[in-house]
Amino acid sequence: MSGASGAVKTVRVADAREGPRLPRFNVRTIGPEPSGATPLEPEDLEGLIPDFVATRADLNQVEFENIADALPWALRRAASLGPEGVLDYGFMLQLHRQMFGDVWRWAGTQRQRVTNIGSEPAQIVTECRLLFDDAKYWHAHAVYPADELAARIHGRSVAIHPFPNGNGRCTRLMGDLYLTSIRAEPFSWGGTSLDVDGSSRANYIAALVKAVTDDDYGELVRFARGE
Repeated sequence: MSGASGAVKTVRVADAREGPRLPRFNVRTIGPEPSGATPLEPEDLEGLIPDFVATRADLNQVEFENIADALPWALRRAASLGPEGVLDYGFMLQLHRQMFGDVWRWAGTQRQRVTNIGSEPAQIVTECRLLFDDAKYWHAHAVYPADELAARIHGRSVAIHPFPNGNGRCTRLMGDLYLTSIRAEPFSWGGTSLDVDGSSRANYIAALVKAVTDDDYGELVRFARGE
């Protein structure tokens, strides 16, 4: 993905006493994350690939385009792999790379720093593999209805927070791809963007917190189905 020719990559700080040159897109220009999201840190921003991104709106747009490009691949893979192949840590890493690989150099790699949400980095691989082992058992033995199983995949994996960023989007799609793999209808997730603050995101976060905290996925399933 290329930007306009001649785009400026850096800006000079007006007063040299304030510090060295900063990347054009940096912790001062990024703006606030949506409520409940993991903030991007300076070391994360160093992995940005497009050199024309200057604002949060620019970032949202290039990520949206990358995800849109990845979706046909993801749906084909889910249909061909089936649930056993989708419920796999390696597949989740590959999916994140497809969704964000045009935007971030660290796409598809495990989070290495402690964040405001999620497991300790050293526990991520173990906890993700345990989740997918559980999910395969739930599927094989019909422990939960399909919609609840998909919601549990999202809830458990987003609570682990395996990636530096993009966890909600990737793990929601993991739930959808499980449904696709069993030829069920994917979720609508409220029928609107959950990546910006608003009533839909607030309702989603409330349902997600209840699901993860109380092991009660009813509200999250109803929200995901647009009920």
